[in-house]
Amino acid sequence: MTEAPDHHHSPVTVEFLSDWRNASYNCFSSGHKFCREVCPVMQVTRNESWTPTAFHANVVAMEKGELTVSDVAEDYVNCTQCGACELRCPNTLFTGDFYRFRTRTVDLVKQMRALAVDNGVHQPGYQRWNQLTDERTHEPVLGEVPVSQDHVRDWSSGLDLPIGGETILFVDCEAAFYRTSVPRAVAQILQRAGVEFGLMREQWCCGGPAAEMGYRDQAKRFAEHNLADWRASGVKRVLVLDPHDYITFTEDYPAYFGDDYEIEIVLVVELLAKLIAEGRLTPEIPIEHTITYHDPCRLNKRKGVWREPREILRSIPGLTFNDVDRVTQWSYCSGGGGGLPVEKPELTAKISENRLAKAAELEVDTLVSACPWSERPLSAAGEAHAIDVVDIHELLAESLGIEVGGSRGA
Repeated sequence: MTEAPDHHHSPVTVEFLSDWRNASYNCFSSGHKFCREVCPVMQVTRNESWTPTAFHANVVAMEKGELTVSDVAEDYVNCTQCGACELRCPNTLFTGDFYRFRTRTVDLVKQMRALAVDNGVHQPGYQRWNQLTDERTHEPVLGEVPVSQDHVRDWSSGLDLPIGGETILFVDCEAAFYRTSVPRAVAQILQRAGVEFGLMREQWCCGGPAAEMGYRDQAKRFAEHNLADWRASGVKRVLVLDPHDYITFTEDYPAYFGDDYEIEIVLVVELLAKLIAEGRLTPEIPIEHTITYHDPCRLNKRKGVWREPREILRSIPGLTFNDVDRVTQWSYCSGGGGGLPVEKPELTAKISENRLAKAAELEVDTLVSACPWSERPLSAAGEAHAIDVVDIHELLAESLGIEVGGSRGA
C-alpha cells in the first residue's frame, strides 16, 4: 500500500486516509449499489449523500484533496450502524468470508465521526450528549432529570440482589433508568431458574455510545473503569441484556484490552433459550396475543442471533406468532441505534414508522423486541397502528407467573 498524498490534512487525517483508502476505493469503484436497498436511512430519505457508497466516496475525495473532514462530517450522522449494507454488498460476498467484513461501513462511520472529533469538528447533539454522560457517568436518557451512579441500581429495589460475585448482570442506561421493568424481569427470571449473579459495585455507562459518536477517548476511559470494577470484584462472567452492550463488550473491549481482557460475556436472551430447552424454565401461563418479533440490528445483522428469541417466543403458550419472512440483511431497523435519535430524532421516527407499517401488514396486536433502545421509538410509532410494543423478557416473565414491577417508560 502506498501512502496517501497529504493535501494539507492534519496528521491524524492522513493516517485515517491511509487506513481507509483501499477499502473505500474498493467500494467506490465497484458500481454495486445494492446496499442502498437495505439502508434504513436511505429507505426514508432517498438522500444520495447519506448512502454507504457516498460515505466511502467521501474518503476518495478527501484523499484527492477535494474535500475535508469539515465538509463531510455532518453527513455521517445519518447512519444507525445496523450493518445491513455490508451484508448486502457483493464485494463482501465475493471475498468468500461473509462475516470478516460485515461491519466495514459501520467501522468507517465510527472512525469518520472520531476523526471529526479529533479535528475539533463536533455535532452539537453528540457533543452535549457525551458531555452529560461524562458528568453523570451515565447517558442522559431522562433528559433534564438527572441520572447518576447514586440511582443506577434503583431498578432492583426489593429484589435482594448481592453486589459482586463471579457473575454479574450489567444493565444498560436506557433500561436502568427508563425501562426499569426490563432488568427487573431479567433478574427475576434468572432467580427463578436458580442462576446466581450479583450487580457491579460501581457501574458506569459501557462507553459504546461514546465510541459510536466519535468520542473514543471517553469510551475507553469508561471501559477501563468498568473492567477495573469487574476485576476488583472477582468477576469472571457478565450477563448482558442489551444488544448494544453486547456489541461493546464483545468487540470494543477486546480491541481496547487485547489478551488482557479475560471476561466471558453472556447474552441473556441466549441463556434464557438454553434454560428453557433444559427444562429449568417452563412458561405455562397462556398469553393470548398475536405477535411478531422485531430483530434488533445488533443481534441479528451484527451477531447472527435470531433463532434463540424465536425459540423463547414459541415456548410461550397462547401466542400466535406471525413471523417476518426475512432475516439477516433484510431484517428491519428501528432507527434507534448509532446515535441517530440524538442528532436526527425525526429520522428515527420515520424509520420506526416504516417498521410498524411492516408489522401491521402481519395483522398483529403486539410487536416484541429484545432491545431496550428500540422500544421507545417503536412504541411511539405503534400508537398509530394500535400495536403494543413489549420486551421479550417481560413477556416470558408474564408467562412464568412473575409480577415484574418497575416502569415501562414515560
